[in-house]
Order: sequence, then C-alpha cells, then structure tokens
Amino acid sequence: MSVPLFSTVLVANRGEIARRVFRTLRRLGIRSIAVFTDADADAPHVRDADRAVRVPSYLDVEAVVAAAVSSGAEAVHPGYGFLSENAAFARACVAAGIVFVGPGVEALEVMGDKIRAKEHVAAHGVPTVPGFSATGLSDDEIADAADRAGYPLLVKPSAGGGGKGMTVAADAGALPDALATARRVAAAAFGDDTLLLERLLERPRHIEVQVLADARGTTLSLGERECTLQRRHQKVIEEAPSPVVDAATRARLGEAAVAAARSVGYLGAGTVEFLVAGDRLDEPFFIEMNTRLQVEHPVTEMVTGIDLVEQQLRVAAGLALDLGEIRLDGHAIEARVYAETPSRGYLPATGTVSVWHPGSARVDSAVESGTVVSSLYDPMIAKVIAHGPDRETALARLDAALAETVVLGVDTNIADLRALLADPAVRAGDLDTGLLDRRGTPDAVEPPAVALAAVARRIVDAENPDIDGVWGRVGAWRAGGAASRRTVSLEDDAGRVHEVAPGTADGAVVTGGPVEYWVHADGGAYRLRVVSRRDAAARRRAAAGRAPGAVDPDLVAPLPGTVVAVHVADGDTVEAGARLLTIEAMKMEHTVVAPHAGTVRLRTSAGAQVARDAVVATVAPVAPGGFDGLSHLAPQVPEPVEGPGTPARPGPHDHAGTPASTPSHKEIHP
Repeated sequence: MSVPLFSTVLVANRGEIARRVFRTLRRLGIRSIAVFTDADADAPHVRDADRAVRVPSYLDVEAVVAAAVSSGAEAVHPGYGFLSENAAFARACVAAGIVFVGPGVEALEVMGDKIRAKEHVAAHGVPTVPGFSATGLSDDEIADAADRAGYPLLVKPSAGGGGKGMTVAADAGALPDALATARRVAAAAFGDDTLLLERLLERPRHIEVQVLADARGTTLSLGERECTLQRRHQKVIEEAPSPVVDAATRARLGEAAVAAARSVGYLGAGTVEFLVAGDRLDEPFFIEMNTRLQVEHPVTEMVTGIDLVEQQLRVAAGLALDLGEIRLDGHAIEARVYAETPSRGYLPATGTVSVWHPGSARVDSAVESGTVVSSLYDPMIAKVIAHGPDRETALARLDAALAETVVLGVDTNIADLRALLADPAVRAGDLDTGLLDRRGTPDAVEPPAVALAAVARRIVDAENPDIDGVWGRVGAWRAGGAASRRTVSLEDDAGRVHEVAPGTADGAVVTGGPVEYWVHADGGAYRLRVVSRRDAAARRRAAAGRAPGAVDPDLVAPLPGTVVAVHVADGDTVEAGARLLTIEAMKMEHTVVAPHAGTVRLRTSAGAQVARDAVVATVAPVAPGGFDGLSHLAPQVPEPVEGPGTPARPGPHDHAGTPASTPSHKEIHP
C-alpha cells in the first residue's frame, strides 16, 4: 500500500465526482469523508465514504469547513462545481489549518472572473476572442460597443461557468432580451450580474488543454481534449486527443495553456479552454481557465495513464510532479448520461432509478438501483468512457458500452447519444459547437418488437401466476373451440398504441407495473403504459371532436420546477409565441409560450412549485366573431400547482407536438 499523502481528506461535493475521488483515496490508503444534505442522505456517495457529515448546503462555506475540522480532515478536495472555484472557501480552509486541494487564491480570483482573466492572459501574450466588458456601461453604451464589435455576440456572466447564463444576441434587436436573461440568471446563480460580450465565432471548435503544475516551478501540458459537441453550451461528448489537432498545433496550444497557468502561479490540475474557427485551427483564442478538475478529465487519464486526482493530492501535499515524458496512447471518448427527455427538447427528467446496470467500460456514476433523481441538482447521472488504439475503435466500444448500460425508471439520453455517435459528421470528426443544436429535437424512439413482447409477457404472467402449471400446459381454450391468443394494448412515449401478444424476450429487463412498465431491450430503454379499452375509446372520441391541426389550448409544465416569472395577466389577449411564464429547474430556465393567438387563463402563479405535465395556463383561440371559448367562464384566480400529487394532464401524446417551452441555460456542475 502507498504511503498516504494525507491521512484524511474530505470531499466537498456529491454524485459521481465525489465517488470518483473516493476511489483514488481508497487506493492510496487515505480515509475519506463525505458531506451530504438532507436530500442526499441515502445517496451512493454517502455510502462510499468512510464517514459522512451532514451539511445544510453544499454551498455553505462555514458548514463544510466545520465538517472538515470535526472529522479530522487534513485536506479538502472540492471536486468541480459548488465551492471548487470559490476563493472565499479556499481562504476559509487555510484559516482553519486545512489544505485546499486546488490552486492559490490569486488564481481563483483572477481566473474566476472572465473579464479579468481575459485581460490578464492577454497581457501575458495569450490570444483572446475579440469582445468587451459591460462593467459600468449603460444598456445604450453596451449597444454602441456591440455595434462596434459586430454581431453575432455571445452574452455571458463574468462570474459564471459551465455555460450557465450564456445567451446569443444574433443582432441589435435581440440584444435587450439577451442582456436581461443573462443578468437575471447571473444574479440568481452567482450573486453578480456583471456581463462579458464576445464575438461569436462561426462554426467554432471547443478545444481545451489539461495542465498540471507544482510548487517547484514545473508546469506541464497533458495534451488537448475535443469538447466541441455541446448543446446550449453544455458538453455532451468529449474526446482526447482531438481528431483534427496535429503535433504542431498541439505544441502551440500547450504553450499557450502553460503561459496562462504560469501567469497566475497556478498549482495542481487545471484546464485552459480555447475556441478555434473551423477553417483556422492554427489560431486558438483563449476563452477561460477552469481552476479545478473537469467533468471530462477521464479521457485525459485514459490516454496518458495519469491519475489526475492523485497528482492533485501530491501537489497539495507539497510534493513535486514526477511524471516523466507525457505520451498519448490511443484514443478515449466520454459520453455524459443525463436524466433528461430528448423528445421534449432535452428537458431534465426526475424519478427513481429502478434498475441500474453499467456497461463494460469505465463508468463514473452518481446512481445505483433505488437512487432518486430529483430536480435539486444537475441532471448528469453518469459518464461512460471508452478507450481504444484509435478513434474508430473507441467510438465502437463506447457505443457498445452505452447499449449495455441499463437505466430504468428515469428518462435518459442514452439512445440519443448512440444516434449521435452514428452521425456521419461525428464519425468523420467534422465537428463544430452548433452541430447538436442543428440536429434539433428527436422524436421519441419507437420500442422494438422484443421490448413490447417482453412487457406483454410480464403483464400476462402477473395476471396468470399459474401459467407454468397444469393450465399453462393445457394452453388457451374455451368451450366450443380454442381461444384466440391474448393481446395487450401498450402505449409508448410518442402516444403510439401497440396491440401486442406476449412472447419470448431473451435478455430483456422489465420493471414496474401494473400500469407503467420500463424495459431494456436491443440496447435501448423504453417506458410503456397499459391502455385499457375504456382509455382507448375515450381517446378516439377526443380525437374525433378536435379539428384537424388544432393545438391543445392547455399548456403544461415541461418538467417539475418553480415559476420564477409570469409575463402576462390573467385574461390578457396574446399573439402566437408570446411569453406566458418562466419555470426554473435543475439550473435551467424554461419559458412557456402561447401556441396560438388567444385569451390567457393562468393556472399557476409566481413562486409556485409545478409538477411535470401540470396545466400552467390555457390559451383559448379567438373564434370567428370574436368568441374566445372562455368568455362564458368566470375569471379564475391562479393557484399554485403543488408537488407530484397534483392532478396533471397525461403525457406529451395528449397535446400537439412538444410542450410549448423554450429551454435555456444548463450548467455542468452538480
């Protein structure tokens, strides 16, 4: 066993990153301490640690430091997100006599402010994206500066990270809304609504460089990662090395990253991020430095063979880096598994994971069977990482591992990840940061016959427990002749109803019942609902009474969350596309808009908690002659829609298309 660098380390985080750090601590013989909130009392990371201490919040500096002191921790590893880039937290650790496993306060302060970081590295010869700080400028002055800088512009909070609050202003007309949105999100998330505006490069690639630095004057580049595949500034798939970076460009990127790190006396592991135009890979522009471990650090670990957490601990303990020559071996690709519903615009999903079984690859997971996925934290529940001697092999191995990964009980993006890996542009490495958004929202995947048959078999077997006994051997019969084989009506997430006979389904995993079932078969997971004859008849009657092409006037919450803004008054007349209300959940904002012109009746109010698919507003179209379909109703007082027990409309199949909402701003941090 290795001699411990520290005897006890507290990990000030949760989920998959806490569990990943615990693995290295365990290998090094270091005692691990977890922190948890009431919501996470039964979380897997709590069980993985040698000891766990309750805190009111993962953002409570005093409580986390007190937990470290009371547990005898000599050091605190912050993971990523939460307090990992918080200079006040680093100071508090040092004041309490505890080592902060991260860079010094200067690096946290300089690189934690995008405006200051950009100015700082530019003064040290690192190229930056053209743009300007909005600090101290009025909206009119910002508009003038934006005209000089040129559109399109990316508006982003100076104090933020992970894409949270980033908004694109395509032209001058879009700037006011972009500023308002970015400020609101920045103020709520970071307590600082200072903004930075930068030129939005056309068809850019997002390439970042992993650096390591010790207190002995050594600063190393460990090669680049390609992080271009993003949706709304949220990374989805990352790989190392980049498929388009040659040796000369790699050296240029490494030199710029090392210069940025040295400019702030950096210590430990950090990442310097660059944007490069697709047609000018030789001109990287610095965008920010993440002064912590990145979500995607496993791909670097797999191609270099270096445990980055161990190196962080070595540097924090005052030891020198001793890595020898850095060589890149093969190719590694990581896919982030989110609890989300792609067919609903990739909105986060909640629920209980009834079955969890990882595939045959490296899997850093936040969940196990029985884990509750709530709306309190980021929806990323796992990372699947594959390695191969070349990119093609790594892609194939990652797809196979995703096909083997079983997650039942909660919607995930696994099927969408597999479709993305099969995309010709992805396979060719022809990437840019807008590729995923151009692909749009996919349709709900139709379950294969084997999945339907497996669920039908489960239902029939449950209703006939003696099916394997004597009556099962006799077979289906009735007086006067043989009975027809029984079928079951099952509805999928797209609202398609399948008449299915039970059959054999080797390898299928089925859970749930008696009304809703989940099944994993043929490399995918599907949710199926039993449809009774009465339900089927009611749906046919409702469909017959609706004019062709009509849109359901009832608008539903696309996910559980809090109504943070109501943009109209009850009884207002609105045009199609008008903003009605905004719901916040899982660090995202979703604006519900009017699907057509009409009169609004609000069913909720600002501050209310709403359940997924709960009706939040009704927009009755104005009929010929001015009758709006609601005029005969008394005005309704908006009432909060509370919790999961609130009556909600059925799923997305009962209203036309995707729920009328506009998702924005997701961040990567837990």
